[in-house]
Amino acid sequence: MGRILAIDYGKVRTGIAVTDEMQLIASGLTTVPTKELLDFLKQYVQEEKVSQIVVGEPRQMDNTPSESEALIQPFLKQLKEQLPGIPVDRQDERFTSKMAAQSMIDSGAKKKHRRKKELLDEISATIILQAYMDRF
Repeated sequence: MGRILAIDYGKVRTGIAVTDEMQLIASGLTTVPTKELLDFLKQYVQEEKVSQIVVGEPRQMDNTPSESEALIQPFLKQLKEQLPGIPVDRQDERFTSKMAAQSMIDSGAKKKHRRKKELLDEISATIILQAYMDRF
């Protein structure tokens, strides 16, 4: 069994989370500049067995795709071309940024630490991954 990798895709930077090999625990992995994302993913799957990739699906409250979906679609096409052996699924990501910010507050993170958007993106990816895992 391989890891499940989750992506919180952003215009500037992208948060990444993964499961353990048994697919029991979701953990934040890192945040990478979006322009380096495909190279990072190709390198990661060479080093680790990844059986599934989950990409956050931004939606409006009325369930229509948000504006950022237009940025994600070209990435999805490239992802499927560059890593054709790994299935890609989507997970609703509504409220993940707010949940990530609240998670940082609840964990006692200082205000200075909470301002780090990279950490927020990584936590958001972890929330996306956990929500995906909870579906099954």
